[in-house]
Amino acid sequence: MGSIFSAIGGAIMAVISAIANVLMAIVGGITAVLVAIWNFLLDIICCRCGRTRGGRMGTGRGAGTGTATTTTRGGRFGRRNRRY
Repeated sequence: MGSIFSAIGGAIMAVISAIANVLMAIVGGITAVLVAIWNFLLDIICCRCGRTRGGRMGTGRGAGTGTATTTTRGGRFGRRNRRY
């Protein structure tokens, strides 16, 4: 009798696990789309779309003396493929 209840419990757990996996996949897909849209909007707002290599000629915070702090190449959200 215990094996019957164990089999029924296992089947119920398998169904619940499958539903949870489907929901996790849906949420992951929606999150990926939202993050892609957010990154696209940040690219537009921050004027990073279509920028060529010679387009960024800033002096940063210094007086333009040619020091290491004159151009900032630090990370905004850790992007790898930036166009300067």
